[in-house]
Amino acid sequence: MRNIRMLGIAVLTSASALMSLSAIALDNPAAPVASASADNTKINERDKSPETIKPTDQPNNSVDIKLAAAVRSAIVNDKALSITAHNVKLVAANGVVTLRGPVNSQGEKEKVAQCVARVAGVSKVDNELDVKTN
Repeated sequence: MRNIRMLGIAVLTSASALMSLSAIALDNPAAPVASASADNTKINERDKSPETIKPTDQPNNSVDIKLAAAVRSAIVNDKALSITAHNVKLVAANGVVTLRGPVNSQGEKEKVAQCVARVAGVSKVDNELDVKTN
């Protein structure tokens, strides 16, 4: 019973501290906020377009799935690329690989595309990667 009471006190203390930080941020809008949200409005609008290829558009046939897996392996196995680059979105369809998502620099954007182009079965790379600005 004592452990449960101590756990309850710890939870209340944590909640109280979080509410205090929220109040400070509201009182001082210029104060830095721990998790400032980015404005992704333009990207979100682009991604809603029916012409935009999304990961959910990945064909379900064995050839395209194997190509997507080979491309993902090539990207992840390139240790010169950042974790951000390792996690780009990709769709492989009929030999065309579409790349989407953020990377850290223009050079990394080009390096990812070159890495993908070297994979057997890739006939074209549609590089739609975005370079992070912050």
